Amino acid sequence: MNNRKLTDFSAYWQKAADRFLHLDEIKTPVNFIVHSLREVNTLLKQGRYFFVDLRRDGVVLYELDDKPLANPNLLHPADAYKFASEYFEDRLPHARKFAKGSLFYMNEGDFKESAFLLHQSIEQAYATLLLVLTNYSPASHNLKHLRGLAESQAQQLAEAWPRDQQRFVAWFNILNEAYVKARYSKHYEISREALAWLLNRTTDLIDRVEAVCQDQLEALRIDVEEADRRSRRRS
Repeated sequence: MNNRKLTDFSAYWQKAADRFLHLDEIKTPVNFIVHSLREVNTLLKQGRYFFVDLRRDGVVLYELDDKPLANPNLLHPADAYKFASEYFEDRLPHARKFAKGSLFYMNEGDFKESAFLLHQSIEQAYATLLLVLTNYSPASHNLKHLRGLAESQAQQLAEAWPRDQQRFVAWFNILNEAYVKARYSKHYEISREALAWLLNRTTDLIDRVEAVCQDQLEALRIDVEEADRRSRRRS
């Protein structure tokens, strides 16, 4: 977008995202992100490889003008490994701690507080994965949006959330509303049964995220070693 104000996903784009989920002609799940042109160019210059890949492989569907995107800087393997390690070590513990807090409040009978912390746990888990794998995570609290982006990077995460029963889908949707409604709406309700199931699935999700991230970190570590070997051969 040419105006940063128009990148507010909740204000301008949530209805479009929800519509994609219900269009019969779209068979493959579709997700999208919204950024200002200035922000995209900044991220390209920083070498954020999620955006570098988009610039290289993306197909332009529509553009208002023909201003080119910035030329990307590529991250050195050592920097990529450093950033991914820092994201992993900082973010994933938050996911586990929020889940621990959610369990405490559920056992206390404080279901709203439990739902809010569980929402935060899932948000942190998805952010961890996206940051480690792509060096990018959108500024979004929408769990369905984050889930779609994360599962597009690691399909095995989809197994954390069974979609074969309507009540499971409904429980996830109720939790998705907890970021706002569990704090501010007196009408927000969620059952102990739903919370217990969601907590169990969240623990599974976090374990899956940890495994994927560890595989990625190992691959990045190998890249660093290979880059060092090439550098020594050249010298």
